[in-house]
Amino acid sequence: MDCVFCKINEGTIPSYTIYEDDIARIFLDISPDVNGHLLIVPKKHYIDLVDIDKDTLSHIMNLAKKYKLVLENKLGIDGLTLIQNNGMIQEVKHYHLHLKPYYKENKNLLPVEEVYKIIKN
Repeated sequence: MDCVFCKINEGTIPSYTIYEDDIARIFLDISPDVNGHLLIVPKKHYIDLVDIDKDTLSHIMNLAKKYKLVLENKLGIDGLTLIQNNGMIQEVKHYHLHLKPYYKENKNLLPVEEVYKIIKN
């Protein structure tokens, strides 16, 4: 399969992984427009919202709740947008949930490596 997220899950493509379990992986977006932009990706290949099973979807949403608090504590975010694209606007055809932080004041965009170190400490 030629899916970038499957390759990340297999370890053939590196990522800035924040968390991983048997069901999902959380890693930093490599081209963020804001500090702390995370992706939650199931290990099993699901195409979109219709394809994913409810137990995996529930697990992903529980991870989103947990990592909202991590982003608040580690990066001082002021809000969070959850984004899940389907169909033509879905760049990677593997279900994934974006956790995109909001800051009330503009923050300078840090290198992904630096954000990774802040979140992991």
